[in-house]
Amino acid sequence: MSTRADEDRLDLEVLDAVAGLFARLLAEGEELAREFGLPLFVIKALHMMDAPLAMKELGQRMKCDPSFITGIADTLERRGLADRESDPGDRRVKRLVLTPVGAELKSQIEREMATRMPWRAALSAEERASLLALMLKMAPPIAPAGDRCPAEEVKNILAAGATAPPAGPERREGRAAAHAGAAG
Repeated sequence: MSTRADEDRLDLEVLDAVAGLFARLLAEGEELAREFGLPLFVIKALHMMDAPLAMKELGQRMKCDPSFITGIADTLERRGLADRESDPGDRRVKRLVLTPVGAELKSQIEREMATRMPWRAALSAEERASLLALMLKMAPPIAPAGDRCPAEEVKNILAAGATAPPAGPERREGRAAAHAGAAG
């Protein structure tokens, strides 16, 4: 029979494991950002842009101040990854729309990130599905209820169970050079 102390110890071990996973994910994201020559917050914005998105909505999804979103929009436009346009339903609202270059870069970054996720290497497709179900039981996804999840492409890649060889230094350097134009 489990005692309260055993349950508390288990909860602390879960907390430590989640913190370790979070630290690893952050490190992977920072490395990916360095390789693609983009700030991490720009990669996060690209990931959340699955369709034309009002700048206010992007700010809400990213949980950041509207002035910060303006800076992100400026960076995306300057690098040719997105354009600002007026919302057809309300011309006062500015939306960000990925350019073809931005959409392709988003896809490449998400594919690369999926190959680096620790659950990809450690868990079967069935185990990943179970992990996702447990995570969703504890916390909702980033997208509001009823919206298509901004991580839909990544979820599809993970669910498919496709594996790719880890990126070696040569692949990473070549990829970073190929994206230098998008980073400029």
